[in-house]
Amino acid sequence: MKKQIILALAICLSVFSFAQKKELKAAEKAIKGVNFSEAKAALNQAKALMGAMDEKSKAKYYYLLGKALYANGSGTSDDIDSAIENLEKVKGAYKTEIAELKQTMTNGILAKGNEAYEAKDFAKASKHFEHAYRTSAKDTLFLYYAAATAVNVQEYDRALQLYEELKSMNYTGITKEYFATNKETGEEEVIDEQTRDIYVKAKSHINPGERLTDSRKPEIVKNIALIYVNQGDNEKALKAMKDARAESPDDINLILSEANVHFKMGNTENFKTLLVKATEMDPDNAELRYNLGVIASDSGEVEEAKAYYNKAIELDPNYINAYINMAALVLGQEEALIEEMNGLGSSKADDKRYDELREERQEVYKSAVPLLTKALEINPKSINAAKTLMNIYSVLGETDKYKSLKETVDTLEVEN
Repeated sequence: MKKQIILALAICLSVFSFAQKKELKAAEKAIKGVNFSEAKAALNQAKALMGAMDEKSKAKYYYLLGKALYANGSGTSDDIDSAIENLEKVKGAYKTEIAELKQTMTNGILAKGNEAYEAKDFAKASKHFEHAYRTSAKDTLFLYYAAATAVNVQEYDRALQLYEELKSMNYTGITKEYFATNKETGEEEVIDEQTRDIYVKAKSHINPGERLTDSRKPEIVKNIALIYVNQGDNEKALKAMKDARAESPDDINLILSEANVHFKMGNTENFKTLLVKATEMDPDNAELRYNLGVIASDSGEVEEAKAYYNKAIELDPNYINAYINMAALVLGQEEALIEEMNGLGSSKADDKRYDELREERQEVYKSAVPLLTKALEINPKSINAAKTLMNIYSVLGETDKYKSLKETVDTLEVEN
């Protein structure tokens, strides 16, 4: 009885083995005949027998499935993902065949990626560049291209994943480039070493040389930080900013990006500190001076704010917001005057003081007029400046100017 059972199992296993080989051969034949649908159908049947396959058969199965899914380059993006995944599962066999297949895949995928890039289809190009890297891991430049093109179409989650992968492998992208000066144009041209040497020998180019390109690592860590900022993940953004600034301590845009994160988080002091640092690096930047003025104004440091606004105007006489904010600071003096006026009694002394305060108030209004007038000269459609100036003329009793500006305001409100 026991012998019969053993015999039955042996027969069963041989049937499974025969079925496996039959389906794998059918798939192999279909692939050679460029019938990839038939090949996938045969491999799908073979998959049901995976549990009984030996390692050699499994290797063949994964290899054939990779070829069938790639389908000589006609497979979908998801198919190519699966093809690469299955080829990675092949253990200890088909090394030469897989190397050749991956090289073919890389060349075909890269051609499609370049074509999509030229057509400005960056989403498709990015996926192709990533596939090219997955089939040729030594070519890390493809992964960099995949991340950069993903950013172009705002696929930030995917770009972040690719940039993080580049960062983890300490990718720099530094390469040696060869160059020579074209005698006819006088311009330096970057060309491959062999071509450069031919041109130099032919005397069409002079001054040959070679150099290392700049590292792409600062750009990568910077983009990681900026993506976290875009996603609103402030804590990760600040950590990434720290890494980025360690790579590029003199990158003013990184400092400003970190300053903006602190601003969003309400860390005003950190924001101000970084702005001051940025201003030291770029002292002629009117926008930085203006932003420092905003911070000072919000902190109640009126004179400091005025100094920053005046510097912004000095650096850029057409910086309209500096004029408007300066006018707001000037008009802010009115509040204390009104408060004192409202607190006065009806005595003769109070009446006298009231008249003095009213005169001071008039002077406050008058000192704001040139600022708002200049703002309107810079931008005649600035409704905020127009409205404020209109109201000032009303209080000052300058009826004609008030009426003229009211017409302007009415027109701007209709346009808006």
